Amino acid sequence: MEDLLKNFIEQMGFFSNGQFDITAFLLRIVMIIVALVLIYLAIAKGFEPYLLIPIGIGMLLVNLAPSLYSSGVNGEAPGLLYTLHQGISYELFPPLIFLGIGATTDFGPLISRPSSLILGAAAQLGIFITFIGAVSLFGFTPKQAASIGIIGGADGPTAIFLSNKLIGQTDPMLCASIAVVAYSYMALVPVIQPPIIKLLTTKKERMIHMEQTRDVTKLERVMFPILVMIVVILLLPSCASLIGMLMLGNLIKESGVVPNLVDASCKTIMYMVTIFLGLSVGSTAILTNLDQALSFLKILILGAVAFSFATAGGVLIGKLMCKISKGKINPMIGAAGVSAVPMAARVVHKLGQEEDSSNYLLMHAMGPNVAGVIGSAVAAGLLLSFFG
Repeated sequence: MEDLLKNFIEQMGFFSNGQFDITAFLLRIVMIIVALVLIYLAIAKGFEPYLLIPIGIGMLLVNLAPSLYSSGVNGEAPGLLYTLHQGISYELFPPLIFLGIGATTDFGPLISRPSSLILGAAAQLGIFITFIGAVSLFGFTPKQAASIGIIGGADGPTAIFLSNKLIGQTDPMLCASIAVVAYSYMALVPVIQPPIIKLLTTKKERMIHMEQTRDVTKLERVMFPILVMIVVILLLPSCASLIGMLMLGNLIKESGVVPNLVDASCKTIMYMVTIFLGLSVGSTAILTNLDQALSFLKILILGAVAFSFATAGGVLIGKLMCKISKGKINPMIGAAGVSAVPMAARVVHKLGQEEDSSNYLLMHAMGPNVAGVIGSAVAAGLLLSFFG
């Protein structure tokens, strides 16, 4: 009876592998609190609920019952969360998310105003600024710094894809921290971007009305994803899975001949994979020592830097384009060059409405916004080519 009672106690959530480590236990309590905060932000504040809820639950589960992330020992089956995480390890979940994104994305604003590509590229500045800071100021390795820097692209699936490719086998906790921070800051785009935009623009600039863009033909819409695939993948094969799935999703949408595939891609597949992806990301967010906790704090700081410079880079290039066009381009749309679709575009539109209720910037901001989706995938491909 004594042995049975001892075995029962050692299998409680207070223990890990039959051992009680006070430091590890307290760190698990910290992560449980973080998980509850993410769930609160998702439900009470509406911040990225589709992702923050499963990420928060994944974090909660693995810190309550670490065995759920067990790889299986002594002939036992692997834990549920470990099994789900193989969808990230085998490069499955992020490309499938991109398939759904492509099936819901309208590249028309980008096609009608190709200059939006410049703004989408400018918003990737945060990635490379953060990379330099992570190496020079915080002592991360180039691979770690590249994985952290991609947070500036404001694209959660891309951050997961790149970090798993570069450091997934050597530092899964760092990968989890990057994913959690990336999605957390994506959810905070409506909080982070407005003060930066207002700081860098004048009231007069924010009130600029933009001319309606031309209508885009169906031929252009169909040819665009095909041409992007050919050009980008030939130059950067390392981002083929992301760009390929993104453009496949968009092609089936614009073709107009496979509505059931579009519906499955942007609803059934995307939402199902989102649950699995979120649980998988959260499942690796378990701290076992103070060094990991310190790394998590560093990534929080660097993530804020990445988003801030990404927003600033887009706005500053937007101001330059405003001058070149003699006031025809509202520089705020440059902030939408980050890949948080459509949140960043909505932020720009809302700021424009605050200054002038008749100023409709949403579709103008969507051009740089969707360009940012392509830009973040291209940036990931570049970093993979350099450090992969």
